[in-house]
Amino acid sequence: MDDRRKVTRESKYCLDNGVVGDSWRMFRIMGEFVEGFDSMSALNVPAVTIYGSARTPVDHPWYAMAESIAAGLVKEGYGVVTGGGPGIMEAANKGAMEAGGISVGLNIALPHEQAPNPYSNLSIQFKYFFIRKVMFMKYSMAFVGMPGGFGTMDELFESLTLIQTQRIKPFPIILVGSSFWGGLLDWIRDQFLANGTVSEDDLNLIHIMDDPDEVIDFIKRRVVL
Repeated sequence: MDDRRKVTRESKYCLDNGVVGDSWRMFRIMGEFVEGFDSMSALNVPAVTIYGSARTPVDHPWYAMAESIAAGLVKEGYGVVTGGGPGIMEAANKGAMEAGGISVGLNIALPHEQAPNPYSNLSIQFKYFFIRKVMFMKYSMAFVGMPGGFGTMDELFESLTLIQTQRIKPFPIILVGSSFWGGLLDWIRDQFLANGTVSEDDLNLIHIMDDPDEVIDFIKRRVVL
């Protein structure tokens, strides 16, 4: 009994001082899942996730494009979900909020470049990437990928993998900017497809577009309100 009390006291000390053991970390993970599920399940409209670079400046054409797409989606009755940070995420949240719609930011605690933007009317803070990803996948009816970096690639290929392996139902994946994404798709065809590591059907999951209205119309046809 004394040993068990000692373990409990030491575990509490670890929590209070930021040193969390695996078994105690489980409760934080559970708490993040519960908060995420409770908050996101309250959304009463189909949501579209827009992701892209956190480093895109406000005066960049990509920023304006993301803002326009988000505003257009809201006007058609969709909610908009982003990673909640700056750059493309801020642009999409801004477009959604200023159009009078639901603007969700799923923010992740990072040592740099990720602070919550002021344009989310629902903001949730996460410590763990994998929990945040579950929220994107579970509550989004379509993904719009703007130009971005490693994080954008991560979101893109995870969604493609889950659809390819039939772990989730297929949903529209739209990449905005043919000049940015075209080379990647060419390489996938030249290497993946040519060497048999993916199928033609897998490539058909990806749609590249340049016009905001085309993006919105495509989602309207695929995601019924």
